[in-house]
Amino acid sequence: MEIERKFLPKELPEHLENYEMHRIEQGYLNTDPVVRIRRSDDDYYLTYKSKGLLAREEYNLPLNAESYEHLKPKADGRVIEKRRYLIPLDGKLTVELDVFEDDLAPLILAEVEFGSEEDANAFVPPAWLGEDVTYDTHYHNSTMSRPDYKL
Repeated sequence: MEIERKFLPKELPEHLENYEMHRIEQGYLNTDPVVRIRRSDDDYYLTYKSKGLLAREEYNLPLNAESYEHLKPKADGRVIEKRRYLIPLDGKLTVELDVFEDDLAPLILAEVEFGSEEDANAFVPPAWLGEDVTYDTHYHNSTMSRPDYKL
């Protein structure tokens, strides 16, 4: 189960270069239900996500580089590229800060994952995280992969 809240940060943390960073590329083979392929650095996955906004089922299956490259041209719409920074928060939480590249730049989104819906609903975000867009499907990566998507 994936339980996360999503935000539009007002500002970036200082010294972003000091945080762990991963280069991510992902494409969507289907958006209803969501079936995604992802390369994160040198790791490759096929992911299924059920419907949902705050909470939804998510299953990740490992792929190898060859399988990923075979499936990539089959992706519908754009293949999304982003840099993901992992920023620790108090309380053992981590902000996954996505800085989008190419035609989705200068979009920046932040996600925080939780162990329960109760924890997610009780979370008081730091001011820099900005507007909560958890329930706005405009900011789902599967929506942003569509060729007609506009920021």
